[in-house]
Amino acid sequence: MYDAAVVGCGVIGQRLADAFAAHDRTALVAVCDLDADAAASLADEHGAAPYTDLDAMLDEASPDLVHVGVPPVAHFDVVDAALDAGAHVICEKPIAPTAAEGRELAARAAETDRVTAINFPFRYTPGFRELVDRVAAGKIGDPRRLSLRFRFPQWPRPWQDVGWLEGREQGGPTREVGSHFLFGALELFDDVAVVDAIREFGGPKACETAVLARLDADGVAGSVDLLTDCAGEEENSLTVEGTDGALALADWRTLVADPGTDDERVVTDADGETTLTLVDEMVAAMDGADADLVDFETALAVQELVDDLLGIEE
Repeated sequence: MYDAAVVGCGVIGQRLADAFAAHDRTALVAVCDLDADAAASLADEHGAAPYTDLDAMLDEASPDLVHVGVPPVAHFDVVDAALDAGAHVICEKPIAPTAAEGRELAARAAETDRVTAINFPFRYTPGFRELVDRVAAGKIGDPRRLSLRFRFPQWPRPWQDVGWLEGREQGGPTREVGSHFLFGALELFDDVAVVDAIREFGGPKACETAVLARLDADGVAGSVDLLTDCAGEEENSLTVEGTDGALALADWRTLVADPGTDDERVVTDADGETTLTLVDEMVAAMDGADADLVDFETALAVQELVDDLLGIEE
């Protein structure tokens, strides 16, 4: 049995806490958040110890595994402290606010023998895995286009009650949502690069309100089309068009074959147990077995694409 702790008691931290509590090889022993009420509430739910001080939690609870669900600017410090304490680490995406910081964090992880991973749920999402398998098997013929499209009538979204998501330093929809789909693009194609990009921002320190970019994915032309403060419903999708068909993953989990044609059909819209599967894979790695995890180097490659889309220069 591995003792687990959660740092950051927001929506994602709560999901990991539930998974640690439900898994038969992990026990949630501690949670930590700067908001004492948030820590106490999540701790009470699972019979864990609440903390507002990270060092105290690491020293007193001595967790074997730590989930880092704090805002991106704090990722390095929390991951570094957890590794220093001898814990294995699951960190939320993005790996860091910028690729430069992400590179430092990847180097720090490489110095240790601890298991480290980034939480990109597409690695375990049934619809996305089916998309990758079908493209690899040639079910749509030769890929000809890759399209990533995002629409957010309001950003941050109504349920995201955290101010940092509005700022350019670590927030914005490209980091928060787009990074998942850029990870998806890298799962589909070995090499993805931003050719050029047009960006609009809400102010000098505000996050992006629009991105329109061209991609090159192993020689396949691609695009990113992102817009906030717009009419309509929220939308996110990754579409691959080929010589013999097309596949689109929309709304995180719904895989549609030949969208927009008379043959359009839903292949799957299953949720899958992505969070519990992540914990399964972490436990396997901690046991010394082979495991299917997203490593820090892969997350760094995603962050490099985010930086290029946002025009962040090192």
